[in-house]
Amino acid sequence: MADADRLTLSLSSGGDVVIKLRPDLAPDHVERITSLAESGFYDGVKFHRVIPGFMAQGGDPTGTGMGGSDLPDLKAEFSSEPHVRGVCSMARAQNPNSANSQFFIVFDDATFLDNQYTVWGKVESGMEHVDALPTGEPVANPGRIEKATVA
Repeated sequence: MADADRLTLSLSSGGDVVIKLRPDLAPDHVERITSLAESGFYDGVKFHRVIPGFMAQGGDPTGTGMGGSDLPDLKAEFSSEPHVRGVCSMARAQNPNSANSQFFIVFDDATFLDNQYTVWGKVESGMEHVDALPTGEPVANPGRIEKATVA
């Protein structure tokens, strides 16, 4: 949805995380995230990798970190937007053009990721619910996205 500007993730850790979408930085990635959210793809998906002081990663329906959607991978839309607390960025494999459905939310300064991962949004409210996700790599009892909605 082209005019959507917020993604809300209702988390199992107890609340909603509202993310301001940044189509000005990554229009194709925002389109992918919103279309997957609208289709229900993210509902029930785990945060399979949560590293304190770094980031929480989710968006893989298999919960293994190896899965994605049936859609083609995306071409990178890297920017100099800094990876600081609350920034939402796409996970990818070694190939820069391999982002698909997995994403991560940064806990603290991770500017070493700048210009290497596609930033598509920033948490506006509810970061405390991301902070409350169970940690691990992989997470033994992972937190989940109960519902993802776009408005």
